[in-house]
Amino acid sequence: MTHASRQKRKSVPRNALILTTYEELENFVRAFAGGHLNLVIRVGARGLAKSRIVQKTLSKDICWIEGNASPFRIYVELYKHRDQFIVIDDVDSLHADKNGVRLLKNLCQTEPEKRVTWYTAAKGLEREGIPREFTTSSRVVIISNDWKSTNHNTAAVEDRSQVLLFQPTALEVHLRAKKWFDDPEIFDWIGERLAQIPSPSMRLYYRARELKNAGLDWKRVIPDSVGNKRTRLALELLRDETYATQEARAQQFILQGGGCRATYFNYVRRLRSVSS
Repeated sequence: MTHASRQKRKSVPRNALILTTYEELENFVRAFAGGHLNLVIRVGARGLAKSRIVQKTLSKDICWIEGNASPFRIYVELYKHRDQFIVIDDVDSLHADKNGVRLLKNLCQTEPEKRVTWYTAAKGLEREGIPREFTTSSRVVIISNDWKSTNHNTAAVEDRSQVLLFQPTALEVHLRAKKWFDDPEIFDWIGERLAQIPSPSMRLYYRARELKNAGLDWKRVIPDSVGNKRTRLALELLRDETYATQEARAQQFILQGGGCRATYFNYVRRLRSVSS
């Protein structure tokens, strides 16, 4: 099963736009920075540089909220940074909290000036000198690894948002890594094994370099699973020019325990799609 198909099996917002390239993702971030989009929810696996792209594009007048921030703390930050860009990063529990969802519904209003309210924890607000309601023109990006469509309230947020599901291929991530990764040995080795990578991630390159610098076996960053062994066998047979035909390679694939003829040709199609 590919990374993309596994992602689709998880809870995916019904109106999500599926993006597969960094260029597409950057175009949406630029549109947000230009004032054309009000609320953007970006969903995607970890290690794909989602946050870095936003940081690079929204270089000023930005409030970045991340980690275990509670809805109350987010309300406080929204007030303190009224009319600025707001990025809520990796706060995956926000959409599952009723107060968090209420805040999101406030922020996804279509009017330029949005009314944001908080009617509980009054003493906490008084201590910080913050009113129970205020208006703001802030536009918001939510970066989530696993956005869940839990009820009609989150559905209302999704319907008023641009929901982007980022699903780059291993090749797309590899080409992006080429812009910054400076170890050609590791880069080329990973490039030859893209079909063996179940979950594309920039962190794969960092981990390999860290292990190499420590004098450890950095090639173990790609798991040696049954699927990877079959991929490696199919790749070796494809590159072996001593075989006159693909049928001959398929027979050797069977003899070496890779599986049946159909399995070999499935791996060949996958390898060619990655390299194209």
